[in-house]
Amino acid sequence: MPAETTARFEALESQAAKIMSVFARGRYEPVAPALLQPADVFLDCIGEEIRRRTYVFADPDGVELCLRPDLTIPSCRLYLERNPDANAEERYSYNGPAFRYPNGTRDASPAREFRQAGIECFGAPDREATDVEILKLTLAALSEAGAPPFRLHFGDLGLFSALLAALPIPQRWRDRLWNTFWRPKSFHAVVERLTTPAATFTDEAIAHLADCLSPDDIAGARECVGRYLDKQGIEFIGARTLDDITQRLIGAAADMHERPLDNSVVTLLHDYLAISGTPSQAISAIERLTHDAKLDISAAIEACRRRQALLQEADIPAEEALFATDFGRQFEYYTGFVFQAELPERGRAGRIAGGGRYDGLLSAIGAPTPVPAIGAAIHTERLLAAREAAA
Repeated sequence: MPAETTARFEALESQAAKIMSVFARGRYEPVAPALLQPADVFLDCIGEEIRRRTYVFADPDGVELCLRPDLTIPSCRLYLERNPDANAEERYSYNGPAFRYPNGTRDASPAREFRQAGIECFGAPDREATDVEILKLTLAALSEAGAPPFRLHFGDLGLFSALLAALPIPQRWRDRLWNTFWRPKSFHAVVERLTTPAATFTDEAIAHLADCLSPDDIAGARECVGRYLDKQGIEFIGARTLDDITQRLIGAAADMHERPLDNSVVTLLHDYLAISGTPSQAISAIERLTHDAKLDISAAIEACRRRQALLQEADIPAEEALFATDFGRQFEYYTGFVFQAELPERGRAGRIAGGGRYDGLLSAIGAPTPVPAIGAAIHTERLLAAREAAA
């Protein structure tokens, strides 16, 4: 191994040892999730941006596997292997490689294998207190490792979820808006589409089929669609399933009988997603906006304010952070508080750590009940490069 490569490996190992020592003092158990993971779990949950960069392949039996593109879902699977009833409170830490295709952006690393050191907390009932615990431990680990000065970037998808729940729109529209939150172009395209009357079916047979489907009888609707596809000799292509096709037909038929999205709702969504500033400024702006629109999301706002008070008690300079309502990081399993430690001048390579709450993820991959969960990861190679650049 060349001397330069050896020195870099040793520097990474020394840095990781400091990070992991902080996690150990926080009583986070070191774990080593498997490198190979079932692909369907990731492809269903991780989001479009990471999904297209995941290494997927089939074993000799035809089972689709992937190299883990992050360590959160593998840690979730390990938790469920140990706790099938998902009723235990556990805390894990890890340090190891993850794998993704390069994303092709100018400021991205060309590395296909990269290392993360992180923590995951499962089952802790006090969400705001655990949010603070995870952030505090992440900041302590960055400090121990000698991170250069960075900016904190906050968001809270719990606020956006509460806003959608309060809007006078069909649930299927809420689902579409939520599912595209992480992709601004797609989100705005959905909003634009909902502001115009839904197009009618040009194929009379499809129109007749859609009219026969009931949203109150999904099993029956699925059977009807399956019979139609078989009769027409239509095969499934790509990742679209019978359930996907059935739900799309039901939704399209229902949209034709729905009034388009009101302009006041469109304006509200755009105004909400334009809010940014210090956490206090942003929360106050959200409260004014929703109050003026006569929408009640007070529970989500109070949870946000409580977390800010707990951050202050923990001596975390939260008011120096940038809070942006459109910030959700790139993983589509997040459901609440999200944060990132970043050096803006370094672009993507300056995102040295980040994390967030993902209360719906464990039930999505097999837990019998929802489990409160939050985690964070430090990109150790980015951190080392930032330290070297600042030296």
